[in-house]
Amino acid sequence: MPSSAGIDRLKRHRAVATRYDKLAVRYEATVLVEVLNEWL
Repeated sequence: MPSSAGIDRLKRHRAVATRYDKLAVRYEATVLVEVLNEWL
């Protein structure tokens, strides 16, 4: 499944799920940075 592969990639970057990302905007920005990092 493509979606589960994407989730697995995000799980490798635990900074996405830290307690510092309580704000939705900050969480979304962190996810976008990680996705761009993975893409590059």
